[in-house]
Amino acid sequence: MSVSEIRPLRIIIFDDNKDVRESVEMLLSTTRDMEFAAGFESCKDLIKEIALLRPDVVLMDIDMPSMSGIEAVKLLRTKYPALPVLMLTGFEDDEQVFDSICAGANGYVLKNANMESLIQYISEVHSGGAPMTPVIARKVLNQFSKLQPAKAIHDEFNSLSSREKDVLNLLVKGKSYKMIAEELFISFETVHSHIQKIYRKLQVSSVAEVVSKTMTIGRLK
Repeated sequence: MSVSEIRPLRIIIFDDNKDVRESVEMLLSTTRDMEFAAGFESCKDLIKEIALLRPDVVLMDIDMPSMSGIEAVKLLRTKYPALPVLMLTGFEDDEQVFDSICAGANGYVLKNANMESLIQYISEVHSGGAPMTPVIARKVLNQFSKLQPAKAIHDEFNSLSSREKDVLNLLVKGKSYKMIAEELFISFETVHSHIQKIYRKLQVSSVAEVVSKTMTIGRLK
């Protein structure tokens, strides 16, 4: 595909706050490589809307009528396991953050963050990264450290092959699948295969969980 044929990333937001939806729409309207596909105040027709609009990234609030953002992410993962979902919410509560990540969210950003930085977060999550503000990362780390005994975590990491550890190290540094492939001189498909094995061995289901669990093991050493 030539540069001229590369289409902008299609972004959908689910948020019952009209001002937030309009702010995101305005921001994306001035961004060259992204476009605002749609905004919805609830997730009652979630699967139908995703199937119709085929977004590249979904922005998801937590507190919404008819279905919470956490339940929406769980539902999305049954039909679209690889679709990047970035939680965009005002909640800093440890349990809400942790539940979102465990449900399958790929990143978690607070609404009080600089809206300009949202473009970077969207790009990161689409590239396979797991954007989280330091405050949120710390909360997730604290939850994971309580969740599993240290020995069990060490055993899981020791089960990784040398190459899988190389991939994991770059993933935790925020590298996308493409960047990892280039740095390790392997194909994109090989990176994807390694990451699927890492997921299975570490018993996680998202990049965010991988990052959090790796932070935990670093803290336990």
